[in-house]
Amino acid sequence: MAVKFEHALQDYPQQRAGAARQPDSVDQSDRRVPINLRQSGPTPVEMLISTRVRKSPYWHLAYEAGCWRATVYNRMYHPRGYIRPEDGGAMVEYESLINDVTMWNVAVERQIQVKGPDAERFVNYVITRDATKIKPMRGKYVILCNEEGGIINDPVLLRVAEDEFWFSLSDSDLELWMRGVNIGMGFNVSIAEIDVAPVQIQGPKSEALMADLFGEKVRDIPYYGLMEGQVAGHDVIVSQTGFTGEKGYEIYLKEATKYAEDLWYTVLAAGEPHNLRVIAPAHHRRIAAGILSWGQDVDQETLPFQCALAYQVPRNKEADYIGKQKLEKVREQIDAGRPPFSHIMVGIRFGGSPVTDYANDFWLISGPDGGEPEGYVTSPWYSPELETNIALAYVPYDLRTVGTRLTVHLPVEYAAADGSTDVEAEVVEMPFRPSVNPNARERARAKGIDFAD
Repeated sequence: MAVKFEHALQDYPQQRAGAARQPDSVDQSDRRVPINLRQSGPTPVEMLISTRVRKSPYWHLAYEAGCWRATVYNRMYHPRGYIRPEDGGAMVEYESLINDVTMWNVAVERQIQVKGPDAERFVNYVITRDATKIKPMRGKYVILCNEEGGIINDPVLLRVAEDEFWFSLSDSDLELWMRGVNIGMGFNVSIAEIDVAPVQIQGPKSEALMADLFGEKVRDIPYYGLMEGQVAGHDVIVSQTGFTGEKGYEIYLKEATKYAEDLWYTVLAAGEPHNLRVIAPAHHRRIAAGILSWGQDVDQETLPFQCALAYQVPRNKEADYIGKQKLEKVREQIDAGRPPFSHIMVGIRFGGSPVTDYANDFWLISGPDGGEPEGYVTSPWYSPELETNIALAYVPYDLRTVGTRLTVHLPVEYAAADGSTDVEAEVVEMPFRPSVNPNARERARAKGIDFAD
């Protein structure tokens, strides 16, 4: 079967004619492979479902729940829509997230286990933060950088035992990188993907649902804390984490290829009293929370200092780690007023019609008077709470200040009421709204420091 993408513009060839050229005015001289900024639009195609891309253990269950479209993430099919556009689409899914409770198939967060006597030393060498400060049955959001300081993955790291860590991956193949690192370093560890597949339980009623599944003790799990448990008699790890900024949890099912149906149907049944809905990852809410998406907002050529992840580079970690020398040099250059990059991420509010679905392109940004593009939007969406379109975007370094006026060049489907596709924008504080659990960046900021341990 094929999953059909149904947001094609009827007059696509006419509306996009001449718009698919790479703009030369956006400075990408600090990148080896420039971001593709051609405005090619939805380019309507069907996704081929074949054995070349892995189906997760929950794939058929997602389809049964109404999944009508998907993307590929970590070489696995990833559901990205359950409510059809004619029924309200992603914005209806969003209502369930902020009012009730939702379940997401996030098995694409492949779990890479690092286990052995040197597990802590190895992990401490590949992440920028201090692994020695992560206690067993706790987790952290971390980044791994290459030797040039570029971000190669930003996983949630779970320490499930003294000698065992799980990297819950974002969208890049970390297992091969870590195996390659260890060929040269020779730490006494095993590194391999394991048969563990998570689902996320997100929304204000998530705690009540989780208490029905696991008992009252689940209410005591701290933010980024872990707990062992069982669902339908099968072993799981539970964490208080998620991709939303709302209250939420992840349930990591062991031997998931055997027991996926048992977990899925058990959660669905427990969720009925709480109005549970199966939805796709809510990018509208994660943007508001300032949560980044690897491959969309950052990649291996992005430095942490460019994308609101400077706090992930500690000033007090004595141990060596991959990229440390480069990142410390970059920090010195920034402190001296000489950043070694052309663009930096900001949060923006912008006009036009409400953006109620995924963007097909990196929309272009100019200065307040229009003119040639100088930057680009990575993640836009409409925020019902803020009653405005919001986005993460890269702009020239000297346009980063809150209050700076910009122009966003929208596709015709999001034109303003007067038909204009060039709309006003403004740089604003990020995150756009507070989360239930302030992340490490906000906690560090509250302490008056610019990094988190």
